[in-house]
Amino acid sequence: MTEKDRHKPETLSEKPGGSTPPVINPTYSGKYRKDDTGVLIKGVLSGDTGLLSRAITLIESNRPIHREQARELIHAVLPHSGNSIRVGITGVPGVGKSTFIDALGQLLTEKGHKVAVLAVDPSSGITGGSILGDKTRMTALSRNPNVYIRPSASGNNPGGVHRKTRETILLCEAAGFDVVLIETVGVGQSETAVHAMTDFFLLLKLAGAGDELQGIKRGIIEMADAIVIHKADGDNIHAAQTAQRIFSNALQLFPPKPGGWKVPVLLASSTGNTGIDEVWKAIEDYLALSGESGAFEEKRIRQDTYWFHETLDNGILSEFYNNPLVKKEIQNIQQQIKDRHITPYEAAGKLLSEWKKGLYDGGPEKRKKSNP
Repeated sequence: MTEKDRHKPETLSEKPGGSTPPVINPTYSGKYRKDDTGVLIKGVLSGDTGLLSRAITLIESNRPIHREQARELIHAVLPHSGNSIRVGITGVPGVGKSTFIDALGQLLTEKGHKVAVLAVDPSSGITGGSILGDKTRMTALSRNPNVYIRPSASGNNPGGVHRKTRETILLCEAAGFDVVLIETVGVGQSETAVHAMTDFFLLLKLAGAGDELQGIKRGIIEMADAIVIHKADGDNIHAAQTAQRIFSNALQLFPPKPGGWKVPVLLASSTGNTGIDEVWKAIEDYLALSGESGAFEEKRIRQDTYWFHETLDNGILSEFYNNPLVKKEIQNIQQQIKDRHITPYEAAGKLLSEWKKGLYDGGPEKRKKSNP
């Protein structure tokens, strides 16, 4: 043994006669196999959170090889879904969404509910990365055995939710979670996506931060089923009460909600654990009223229609951009734009016109052969 070898850390070398460490998960092969689908289905339906996480990872995958598996998985669990209360929670960054969910989730588990939290972290527009640190902010829930927290990156989705969040909700419901809380990035005007996948849309606001009139101007207030002035404690309580009056007066100018629901403006403090019960009571009252009037069922039907068109749009875009001929032509056109031989608008029009003519599926000659 050389002097250099004598000073190598033992953990980096294998001792003579030593055994190979056991594999932590002998069923994991680094990729999803076809026979994994049945295992994932059984695992989800039995409430196995480990396999639930693997199932969600599968449906979030962008790889074409996983799409068929994901469809089979969703189709299998669909009859076991739809029985939860879906609550969307949004607000500007810093309003305390994660802290609020931590307090609300604790209350719900004390009432006997099983809670799934789908927390969406903003992605960097430069690197595409996300911190995914919601579990560190939900300290109580992260240790609660009746709570499942799934952080996901928002990606480039303008609605502040991952594009597969809708399917993730179905998986969580099939796994036995009867309340699903969806925390969004809080991007202001682009919350249509989360509104279109939840039963109750909760908007958190801050008092004393110049947010009152700004909030009234945004269309997001029209989507809210309840407004909560958060961090209403200590020296901030008077400002919170003022904000409560401002929003209550402003809501009188908005059209009525289906079923006759009147949007409440509530005060809450997660750190002081005040007002959380009132928020949940408002959600229960809304669900009872919308259920009696039929608005609840109508809303879910509209949401299913919305997601049909959304999925169709995404499928068409995916087929277009993944076409090898289109990819090649886009590179050519981008060079023409760079050389200022064509404007971006002309380039897009040319590409779409050629697509409609079928020039990227083999052209007229291919169609003649298939339709003699």
